Amino acid sequence: MKEKVEQYLNEIKHFVAETEEHAEDFRLKYLSKKGIVPSLFAELLNVAPEERKTMGQLLNNLKTTAQNKFEQLKASLSQKDQVKKETIDLTLPADYLNLGSRHPLSIVRNEIVSIFSRIGFRVNEGPEIEDDWHNFTALNFPKEHPARDMQDTFFIEKDPDILLRTHTSSVQIRVMQNEKPPIRSIFPGRVFRNEAISARAHCIFHQVEGLYIDENVSFADLKQTLYYFATELFGPDTKIRLRPSFFPFTEPSAEMDISCFICGGEGCKICKNTGWVEILGCGMVDPNVLAFCDIDPEKYTGFAFGMGIERITMLKYQINDIRLLFENDIRFLRQFESAL
Repeated sequence: MKEKVEQYLNEIKHFVAETEEHAEDFRLKYLSKKGIVPSLFAELLNVAPEERKTMGQLLNNLKTTAQNKFEQLKASLSQKDQVKKETIDLTLPADYLNLGSRHPLSIVRNEIVSIFSRIGFRVNEGPEIEDDWHNFTALNFPKEHPARDMQDTFFIEKDPDILLRTHTSSVQIRVMQNEKPPIRSIFPGRVFRNEAISARAHCIFHQVEGLYIDENVSFADLKQTLYYFATELFGPDTKIRLRPSFFPFTEPSAEMDISCFICGGEGCKICKNTGWVEILGCGMVDPNVLAFCDIDPEKYTGFAFGMGIERITMLKYQINDIRLLFENDIRFLRQFESAL
């Protein structure tokens, strides 16, 4: 046993710890309950009585040496850590963190919402999975209307008809069902249509629709509201024009063009040399739609409008491929950091 103790004393003397893990390994090896030192004390019972005193002194010395060595290792490692901290150059520049940016669709959506909020419109949202009544029937779509065709609509179930909404007009119906006039709201959201994906079209896109229902609402109110919106979004020199059109849920209906903000109306590739760019559809709410929602069409009138956020975004930032808005290419998105 005496030779073992001398061997362990030599090992302890020359033990070197580079890390805290090494120091902990030393403690476990020599000083833990199952370590070398406690094991040797247990063997002391097997030593001849006349040698126990001498061996006991040797073991006490081994234990003290191991404990002192462990304390020295900890102190040395602590001192190294302190020196390392003190040698850090705090004047060095920090690691560059790439900051994200808002998506161009979010930028334009928020801008549109802000414009209409300033004139009293509030925001309402509704489910993306709809039924036929809210998406078509209550909006005055005849049964034979081509928009009901499977080529245009993603149907989930056919009995009853459950589908992915094709426009946010369905939210208008829900609001008119649950609220009484006056109603002044906009409805931003994602919509779905069964279309082939190309540079100009996508099966998923975003809309913002608006609705104003009250007594004595006129087409002049609609025109002035949309004129305010156009000048706020595209600039104070923007002009608008309304062209007759048809939508099942409005009568009369119109499509609105703005004077081309790229060429100032002179003609360019953006406006196809016409000087005008179409941005939205609008009209007076059809009395049938009001009646479907238990709103008296003899007492109340209203107007509605709707636009595609992708179309507005592509015009505003001169983006020539709608697919760029869905690919999340960081090189494309970084161009909009300054638009925040």
